[in-house]
Amino acid sequence: MSYNLLKGKKGIIFGALNELSIAWKVAEKAFEEGAVFTLTNTPAAIRMGTINQLAEKTGSAVIPADATKEADIEQVIIKSMEVLHGKIDFILHSIGMSPNVRKGLPYDALNYNFFLQTLDISALSFHKLLLFTRKHDAINEWGSVVALSYIASQRTLAGYNDMGDAKALLESIARSFGYIYGRDKKIRINTISQSPTLTTAGSGVKGIDTLFDFTDRMSPLGNATAEDCANYCVTLFSDLTRKVTMQNLYHDGGFSSMGMSMKAIEQYTKSFEECE
Repeated sequence: MSYNLLKGKKGIIFGALNELSIAWKVAEKAFEEGAVFTLTNTPAAIRMGTINQLAEKTGSAVIPADATKEADIEQVIIKSMEVLHGKIDFILHSIGMSPNVRKGLPYDALNYNFFLQTLDISALSFHKLLLFTRKHDAINEWGSVVALSYIASQRTLAGYNDMGDAKALLESIARSFGYIYGRDKKIRINTISQSPTLTTAGSGVKGIDTLFDFTDRMSPLGNATAEDCANYCVTLFSDLTRKVTMQNLYHDGGFSSMGMSMKAIEQYTKSFEECE
């Protein structure tokens, strides 16, 4: 059901790979709500994924960009304004990757060159994006920028590794730029701390199935799906949330406020009984 929340609005969506991606779901929902936008991902991701199908479905242009390259990000901003005929109203940053996680290196034995890549891809890309939108005055007043984060920015989760550090930096960047952009342009910048989500990237994290089950048992409302996240993003892009900025917004079915749930207790009790 569409409410036309984004009718007449223009945007840029970073990070859609395939139909499992949160960014993909956001693009579909934004399109349903009346928005027009460009899509961007790395050239390799565009070749490996199915983003062109999404572009055809939503009538969007695909602009390849390596998030570690300043020139590429700047060109996404410039070309998007050309394609969309003017300034934009919303941006989704859904970018994250850790070579250390992919290589299975533990936190106490990180490769520091990989660590720098993690920070560059997953957090500094957000700073570059905001820097260049500001440089080109690319976002309309009362526009909205959203980046996807995770609770590992605030709490230690085994296996999430240096991505936790990257998400903490991401959230700090949102606050710092949120002040500057809010003060000067009335533009909102927020992060969404999403439930574990079985995207293509998320499924590659060691122990994701166990974590997914645990958080689902712990959360009163259960895990938030990619589609749930898309719905939430749309409200943050819309005019209904004009005074929400510089926030890390938990979208996790209540997990972030829980200590222990009955479902989790029952599962642990069952495990202890089986061991005995």
